[in-house]
Amino acid sequence: MAKPLFVTYEAPTELSEKAYLATETARDGGKVRKGSNEVTKLIERGQAKLVVMALDVVPPEILAHLPMLCEEKQIPYTYVPSQDELGRAAGLKVTTAAVAITEIGKKKGSLEEVIKAIEAAKK
Repeated sequence: MAKPLFVTYEAPTELSEKAYLATETARDGGKVRKGSNEVTKLIERGQAKLVVMALDVVPPEILAHLPMLCEEKQIPYTYVPSQDELGRAAGLKVTTAAVAITEIGKKKGSLEEVIKAIEAAKK
């Protein structure tokens, strides 16, 4: 599979797993918003703490603006391989292109873990 145009760095498998876990944690005890439009609004307002995007989105242009917007607002973001799995992690019965975690809930450490892994992957 060719790298989608919105990918700015290579996210290792371990980072993807942590991102899915953080999404599940936020779903159960915090706040997760789903869909590229919702995610865009949260980034623009500076309310997102972490943005997770699926790599298998068709067409990839749906997410093309998100990494740049995240960089501008200094919001950490990462990629996961499957929008199907991302949807499940967010508690949906359908797929989702992107999610924004606005509150992680009780397990704050899991969000910090993902952010550290993102910083390491970007180097």
